[in-house]
Formats: sequence, C-alpha cells, structure tokens
Amino acid sequence: MSPFSLFVVYLLIWWVTLFMVLPLGVRGQAEMGDVVEGSEPGAPVESNIKRKFKITTIVATILWILVCTIIWSGLISWDELAALLGLNKQ
Repeated sequence: MSPFSLFVVYLLIWWVTLFMVLPLGVRGQAEMGDVVEGSEPGAPVESNIKRKFKITTIVATILWILVCTIIWSGLISWDELAALLGLNKQ
C-alpha cells in the first residue's frame, strides 16, 4: 500500500470511530434536570470532546493496524475486498 492509501484508510477508520464514540456517556440537560433557558433540552451538559478524541485515536489506531496487517499478510487483497463488496467491474 502506498503512503497515501495508508493515510486514507486511517482517516476513514478514524472518522467512523469518532461517530461511534461521540454519543457515549452523553447526558442531556433534561436528564440532569438543569436546562439552560433558551437551549435545547436534549443538548449535552458536558461534551468531553478532548477525551472522546483521545479514545477515538487509540481505537482507530488499533483498528488501522489490524486492517493493514490483514492486507499486508495477503489474507485479503484490495481486489478480493472489492469483489466482496460488489465493486468489481466485469
């Protein structure tokens, strides 16, 4: 894999992981009983975005290493992956 491919795969894994991590531990203002006037009751009390970015980076890095290992080992190639996803052109 080229360095650009490595970067793109990591970036995609990181973004998908971020969207999985973002809702974890979120408590809405209505749940906490502390609704700020003029705001949405479902808005989070505290987002903890730095912590979520750290968790995302750690999990995405582990997943990226796993994906790269699978590809480099020859267990599955890009062509086989495309065939599995129905993206091959015949």
